[in-house]
Parts: sequence; structure tokens; C-alpha cells
Amino acid sequence: MAETFKGFPSGRAVLLSVLAGAAAGAVAVYVSIAAIGNNRGENGGTAGEAVVATEADAACAGKAAKARSVGEAATGHVAALLAADPPSSLRKLAFNAPDGAPMTVADRDGRMLLLNLWATWCAPCRAEMPSLDALQKEMGSDRFEVVAVNVDTGDDEKPRKFLAETGVQSLGYYRDNTLALFNELKKRGLALGLPATLLIDHDGCLLANMNGPAEWSSPDAKRLISAALGG
Repeated sequence: MAETFKGFPSGRAVLLSVLAGAAAGAVAVYVSIAAIGNNRGENGGTAGEAVVATEADAACAGKAAKARSVGEAATGHVAALLAADPPSSLRKLAFNAPDGAPMTVADRDGRMLLLNLWATWCAPCRAEMPSLDALQKEMGSDRFEVVAVNVDTGDDEKPRKFLAETGVQSLGYYRDNTLALFNELKKRGLALGLPATLLIDHDGCLLANMNGPAEWSSPDAKRLISAALGG
């Protein structure tokens, strides 16, 4: 059995910070997801609503075997990472690049992304941020990047202070202060709260996702990323 990530409960009954009050500023509340699935088939829209498959989605759906293999490789500290069923295209997800310019996932074609959503008021985000930074420092390359996107509303003062306080040195400063990114992932059933993390392949296809924190600098996480890159 894997060791419990210090500061977090073990298993999938993790506590998540949920975004609330977008207009007045976010308020941290916590919910248990022990009995809630986080695959698109379980939470991906209203029952009976037709899902229009785009050409990109159709191409991604052909990567079901790859997604399953990634899910099988998620053990120990990253066991809560679930295979996408089916894989879908996230190429149009939009946020701001470190230089402040608008970008989408498609702008990182050719590179696998570990896309993480975080906020300054999210206690589990603060706890896992150093491990995300360490993973980027060790494994970041032209083939893989940790893209940690801050979703605080307002200006940059609090997010930049947060990164300084947590000792972040290797992560780029990605931002979306409109909540549009979080709301899009929530609509897809991929973000139930914060932190939320998505593993996206070099074509912009979702392979797996996780709600809740993890120890991303652990050997379990590094084996997972290596397996995803090598397959």
C-alpha cells in the first residue's frame, strides 16, 4: 500500500476546494467525492443530451487503448487518476500563457501536458504545488510540460505571491481569471473542485483525469509519466 501523501487523506475520498461566488470572489468549501465518478460518461452533461462528436473527438476516441494503459499505470500516489472513457479532444481549452498572451492547448501540440487547475485559497493546491514544480523541473522537456493554471479572479498579485511562498521556480505562470476554463471542465464532468488535473497527449486528447491532490514528484507519478510518454 502506498504511503499517505502528507497533509491529505488516503484513497479517493479526498477533500476538494470548490469554486463558488465567481462575481464576489471565490469561497473555499469542501466536498467528498468518494461516491462520485469523474469520467465523462458519468458526469459529462445532462442525461439524454446528445454529445456531438467533432472530428477531433473522433480521432481522440481511437486512443481508448492508450487511455486504458495510462489508467492501469496509475498506482500508489496517483491511483486516483482515471482513464478517459472515451478520450476526447481538449485542443480548444483556452487560458493565458506566461507572457499574458491568449493560448489554447493546441498551441502545445507535440507535447504531453499535465494540466493542473489551482487557486490561492485552495489548501490542497498549496500542499501539492511543490511536487508539481519538482516534476516539471525533473521531467519537463520539449515532450512534456506541467501546465499549472491559476483560476483566481482578480489581478495577479495573490497568485504571484502564492507561487513565491510555495517556492515555485520551474512552473510557468499560466492564468485564467474568468473562470471560463474551470466552468468548461466542470460542464464536461472533469472538474468537480480544486485541484483538478488532466493528462493530455501530444495531439490534445484527454487520456486521464483526477480530482484532488497528489504527490506528483513521487516515483509513482514519474513512472506514470514515463509510461505515458513511452507508449
